Amino acid sequence: MAFKIGIIVDSFRLPVREGIKKAAELGADGVQIYATRGEMTPGALSLKQRIELLDYIKSNGLVVSALCGDPGGGGFSHPETNPARIELSKRIIDLAVDLDTNAVTTHVGAIPSDKNHDRYKIIYDSCAELGEYADSAGVSFAIETGPEPSMVLKGFIEDLPCTGIKVNFDPANLVMVIGEKAEDAVANLAPYIIHTHAKDGRMLSKCDPEDLYVHHTKSWAGAFIETPLGEGDVNFAEYLKVLSQSGYKGFLTIEREVGDQPEADIKKAVDFLRKLI
Repeated sequence: MAFKIGIIVDSFRLPVREGIKKAAELGADGVQIYATRGEMTPGALSLKQRIELLDYIKSNGLVVSALCGDPGGGGFSHPETNPARIELSKRIIDLAVDLDTNAVTTHVGAIPSDKNHDRYKIIYDSCAELGEYADSAGVSFAIETGPEPSMVLKGFIEDLPCTGIKVNFDPANLVMVIGEKAEDAVANLAPYIIHTHAKDGRMLSKCDPEDLYVHHTKSWAGAFIETPLGEGDVNFAEYLKVLSQSGYKGFLTIEREVGDQPEADIKKAVDFLRKLI
C-alpha cells in the first residue's frame, strides 16, 4: 500500500512549530495544520513568515499534507455568515499555495438529500464559488465526509460546475455519525478523494447530523465516541485495502481530537498504520 502518514499538528495541543517537530520525531511524512485560528490564520502570516515556516517544515523532513479551513459553526449553511467565511477560505487557499500544498479541507454543513431544500442551494453556491477559486489556484477544496451519506456527497460534487471541490475522507465520521462503512463509501467517492484522516470511533446511538454540523447544538452528545485507531468500528484493514485498490496513494493523516495523552495516542496510531501498510 503506497500511503504516506500525516499528523494534524494541532492534535498535539502544542504551538505549531513544536507540533511539527513532534510529528517529525514520530516518523510522519507530513503535517496538516489548522488555518482558521491563532498563529496560522492567513492574516497573521506575512509572506516572509510563510517562507520561513515552509523552510522549517522542510528542514524537519516533512511536507504539508493539507491545511484545515473548517470554519465551524455550521460550515456554509448560513447565508448571513457565508460572505466572511468564503473570503477567509479564499485566503486559506492562497496560504496553501504559499505552503506548497494542494489541499484545503473543510466541513460545509450537512448537505440535504433533497436538492430543492433551501440549504442545498446555499451550500452549493458557496462551494461553486470556492471550487472555481481553488481551480484557479491549483488547489482542491476538500469536503470532509460524515454529515451526509457518501452518495449524497457524490451527487453534490457532480452537480457543481467546477473541478476544485474534492473529498477529505474521514472514515470515523461516517461510522460514528451516519453509520456507513468506510469501505463502502470509498467505492462511491474514490474519484474525488484527495486527502484522508486516520481516525476511529463508534456510534453509541443515532443522532441527527444536522444538530452537529448545521445547528451546532449539544443534542448529539453521547451519540458517539472517538477512539484510538483500531479500537473503534472502522475496519482499517478492509478500508485501507479498498482505498489502495481505488488508486489513492496520498496521506493518511492522524487526527486525535480527544484523550488525555495525545502524543502517546498519536504514536500508537503511527505504529498501527505502519503495521498495516
